[in-house]
Amino acid sequence: MSSDNIGITISNHLLLNQQQLSTGATGSYTRLLQALVLACKIIQRDVAKAGLVDVLGRAGSINVQGEEVQKLDELANTTVKRRLSTSGECCGLASEEEADIIEIPRQYPKGNYIVHFDPLDGSSNIDANVSIGTIFSIYRRITPSTNDISLLDMLQKGVEQVGAGYVIYGSSCILVFSTGQGVNGFTLDPSIGEFLLSHPNIKTPEKGKIYSINEGNYNYWDAPTKKYIDWVKTGYQEHKTHYTARYVGSLVADFHRNLLYGGIFLYPADLKDPKKPQGKLRLMCEANPLAYIVEQAGGLATTGKERILDIEPRHLHQRTPLIIGSPEDVRIYEDFISGKR
Repeated sequence: MSSDNIGITISNHLLLNQQQLSTGATGSYTRLLQALVLACKIIQRDVAKAGLVDVLGRAGSINVQGEEVQKLDELANTTVKRRLSTSGECCGLASEEEADIIEIPRQYPKGNYIVHFDPLDGSSNIDANVSIGTIFSIYRRITPSTNDISLLDMLQKGVEQVGAGYVIYGSSCILVFSTGQGVNGFTLDPSIGEFLLSHPNIKTPEKGKIYSINEGNYNYWDAPTKKYIDWVKTGYQEHKTHYTARYVGSLVADFHRNLLYGGIFLYPADLKDPKKPQGKLRLMCEANPLAYIVEQAGGLATTGKERILDIEPRHLHQRTPLIIGSPEDVRIYEDFISGKR
């Protein structure tokens, strides 16, 4: 995408690239993305007025992950479900907030796309006005359209994605997505209600100076991860880089900063919670879409031992370690895990 196109609307971008987005250029993929864009505009509106109306705080229920649901979580989840269900382009949905496959109501036409989504990532930070976001991942169904949607369709490897993206609701609202033709970022202009191209052809630096990890979990990590973090903090004579710690605790915010500036985000497996031996992050609605984006931007995403996009998913809410960011930084971490350092 040429820098000459900076400022074009996301709708025009989708139309200009429709031939690349969908084989046969039927417009179905474009309509799906437009439904997601509308959902994110609605969520941004609700986030922006959260302090003025009763949408802050806890909703009083527990989601499938065993976490307390925030009121904005519920609003965001309902918004994304409604927009995608009525788009006519989806045959199945999966949300971080719901235990099972979300089937499209019978009264709406069905398409051939599947979307996994985290409607409001970082929602524990809502009341503190910290940046939060939406993450989504798109697949094509692989079973015949005459059949009911099945786990075969829902549990595809990340490498099979046909698109992924995220939105950050913060000082500005930015939508970053890839359809396999690079990564572009669009910033919402609230005066006209449109996302405009602001970050064309995003490329992450080969190496960064930022490391992002919750060091409060240090005592629960394996020995190689501890060794790597000690090296990052004290090994200047070897790596000749002064690393800086930056950790917001909102995945989309930490990932987006490192995508632009370079660096590494780590959420390794730990022993803090025996129920979550593979760490906290979800493969289908968090790790896979961000891994797809970072690889399109020239970066890497791994568990430390395996490429994220090659993991064979076993269930909708599977968790995974996630090490993601600038390629050289990720490779160095893998060297510590493998014992080469």
